[in-house]
Amino acid sequence: MDTMTPEQRHRCMSRIHGRDTLPEIRVRKRLFAEGWRFRVCDRRFPGRPDVVLAKARTIIDVRGCFWHRHGCAAATMPKTNVAFWMEKWSKNVKRDHRNEKAWRDAGWNVIVVWECALTGRCAERTLSRLCDALAKWAAEREAGARRRTPHRLELPRCRAA
Repeated sequence: MDTMTPEQRHRCMSRIHGRDTLPEIRVRKRLFAEGWRFRVCDRRFPGRPDVVLAKARTIIDVRGCFWHRHGCAAATMPKTNVAFWMEKWSKNVKRDHRNEKAWRDAGWNVIVVWECALTGRCAERTLSRLCDALAKWAAEREAGARRRTPHRLELPRCRAA
């Protein structure tokens, strides 16, 4: 049973936006602090990726665990309107795959950062791995190395060390 009235639920859901989420801002702040310059939600790409770094020819897609069905504890299952949510999530996941394929087919490296990887003690490690990969790929590009397939990195929640 839903603990909110329909009006409360509507107000709560209307405040959720698809852009400038806290995980995205956290990634962008770190990239900027490390000296990376980027575009946000670039309309020239399918799906308007969250961050586009031309220097490293990389697209960063920051995904919310609930909305994109990561499978971690944050990807909870609502008790009401289950059919609606299953269809919505299915469309989101298919769209993610379609967009990522288009980016990679165009020769862009892709980094997928899950929301759960940007919380708690994992956050610093995730952001460090992200910046390390970008530096490596940018150096590769500057050296003129050509790859048949673009790089792909997925940053889920780190394991306890």
